[in-house]
Amino acid sequence: MALREIAYRDRHFSISYSIYHHNKADTLLFLHGWGSNKEIMAQAFAKQLPEYRLLFVDLPGFGQSPNDYPLTTEDYAKIMQLFLEQMRIRPCAIAGHSFGGKVATLLQPPTLILLSSAGIVVPKSLKVRLKIRLFKMLKPLGGSALRKYFVSKDANEMSEAMYQTFKNVVDEDFTPHFQSYQGRALLFWGKHDQATPLHSGETIASLIQDAKFYPLEGDHFFFLKHSPFIAQTIEQELSSC
Repeated sequence: MALREIAYRDRHFSISYSIYHHNKADTLLFLHGWGSNKEIMAQAFAKQLPEYRLLFVDLPGFGQSPNDYPLTTEDYAKIMQLFLEQMRIRPCAIAGHSFGGKVATLLQPPTLILLSSAGIVVPKSLKVRLKIRLFKMLKPLGGSALRKYFVSKDANEMSEAMYQTFKNVVDEDFTPHFQSYQGRALLFWGKHDQATPLHSGETIASLIQDAKFYPLEGDHFFFLKHSPFIAQTIEQELSSC
């Protein structure tokens, strides 16, 4: 593990990262999803793709990269762009899981690899909509104190800055960004994903002009057991990287 200091909007971010296969010329960047970290991505892919330098990064607020400021997805993309420029790395492909898929899309790599990416708004259930409405009604009475009764355990354990970040990014419609992406895209999806349903992947594949879609058995973390197939497909598609 290594750290790189990035200055962005008069603030400093310590970015934790790991590199595998240092001596290879072409780099693949892997970005994890919300609430995850680079170790999950490395667990799946660090032993794969031997012909590429593999770069795994903890996004600010996750893993070993701290964050005390509310951010947007655009902020994350700009921080990652500055990180890559400082590292003098131009990835030939960027792979993003879930939230990381949105960040990867904004970075506009030559090849975009989406692993059950977020970015398509899924309608909330009636129960969730009522819960949100009740929380908004009670918020003037003490929003922070009441938060633990209305959000998931994961959200309740976030710092205030990361909770505000979560609210900034959770319901973004990335349809225009997928439509405007001009490179080639490889989409891998868990058939039984409940966080980013299979039909979200089908929608994204239809929005990107040059896209290939691979539905695979599994849930939101399907790639952990399908990494050999995913890696083999990436190798075949990036033969001209």
